[in-house]
Amino acid sequence: MPIFKFPFKLPTTATAPFCPSEVRGSVQIAPDAPWFSRLAKFAGPGLLVSIGYMDPGNWATDIEAGSKYGYSLLFVVVLSSVVAMVLQCLTMRLGVATGRDLAELSRERYRPAVAYGQWALAEIAIIACDLAEVLGGALAFHLLLHIPLGWGVALTALDTLIVLGLKGKNFRQLEAIMLGLIATIGIGFIVELFWVKPQWPAVAAGLVPSWQTLSSQEPLYLAIGILGATVMPHNLYLHSSIVQTRVAGNALPQKRDAIRLLRIDTIGSLVLAMLINAAILILAGAAFHATGHQGVTEIEDAYKLLAPIVGTGLAATLFALTLLASGQSSTFTGTVAGQVVMEGFLRLKIPCWQRRIITRGLALIPAFIGVAWAGDHAIGMLLVASQVVLSLQLPFALWPLIRMTNDRTLMGALANGWLTKMVAWVFFVAISLANIWLVVQTFQSP
Repeated sequence: MPIFKFPFKLPTTATAPFCPSEVRGSVQIAPDAPWFSRLAKFAGPGLLVSIGYMDPGNWATDIEAGSKYGYSLLFVVVLSSVVAMVLQCLTMRLGVATGRDLAELSRERYRPAVAYGQWALAEIAIIACDLAEVLGGALAFHLLLHIPLGWGVALTALDTLIVLGLKGKNFRQLEAIMLGLIATIGIGFIVELFWVKPQWPAVAAGLVPSWQTLSSQEPLYLAIGILGATVMPHNLYLHSSIVQTRVAGNALPQKRDAIRLLRIDTIGSLVLAMLINAAILILAGAAFHATGHQGVTEIEDAYKLLAPIVGTGLAATLFALTLLASGQSSTFTGTVAGQVVMEGFLRLKIPCWQRRIITRGLALIPAFIGVAWAGDHAIGMLLVASQVVLSLQLPFALWPLIRMTNDRTLMGALANGWLTKMVAWVFFVAISLANIWLVVQTFQSP
């Protein structure tokens, strides 16, 4: 029985077609089909998850890191992406092995107070992510339409119409739409890098880890922001649910095959996201740091400087268009992630557009306050802060995920092996210690 009841009848799948629990098994896959055909059918969930790794929050952290430190924090982008690949593969394995998502299992396996606490933290992460989408979309409207930022924030409230416009689309169609938006972002940055012409030997040097770079608070703050923007806690809940749109059988060999094919989908999609994030940082390093503009910390400043540095006004326009595509593509995945969390923890189902209104309404409040208080300077500050909030939420989603995927009574033969267990716990400890260090340094700073 649902924990909460509404005094009115909620719409069914006709008006909420992509509620996670109602699309499970929607993509049928014949187990005897050719390998490449099965791989094509399994492709898609990783793509939807990867969209969250390219949202405007990534832009803010990558642009500031590139302009201040050149390519020296590029290794953080790569390492964060590797962490994301491992963790997303864990949550994908959990969904395939159990037929349930991380939120559902957390509700079943923990006391109500603990489960509600996990739900609250997951919702905070979703709102922080949506705040980044609001700010990025508002800034894109401001740059393209030359309207005040406040009006840009107001326009982002209309993205509920996008969710309504997707009504009736199945998951394969939605995945194709998201692929088109990702292609827009990727092509945009390929063109930008062609114009900027980075020094590729220096870029390669930035891939080598340099712990000395992280020895002070400011670069570490940015590094944790990059980590938070890359490994999003609500994506762990989302991925464990949407992999269940694929059905190829419940026998152990079929599940193993599904995990292998979904692993290719996950890693391939996140490699694409990593390349786009790296391109943003490289663009900032080549266009700003290398030309003496180390103080570029705002996306708007980057937009204004691109044209005179690159030598063409198209560079700035393309930059703003890719920013808009970035924010809008994240709108859908944020909505579905919110539904996964709400259905899993609270057993509450509402239409996508209602969920969108709730999430966007809560994100608009700090956006309006920030713009009213700090004006144009609020965008960069709030974007980076939102990504650090995401990172601070990570351990609370990782702890149950790692414990569940290690549990043979739950996972059976699909439980983690000893090497995976060790790597997962190392990542958990490293992320937790980095967050503790950041909090201590923040309170110690004058």
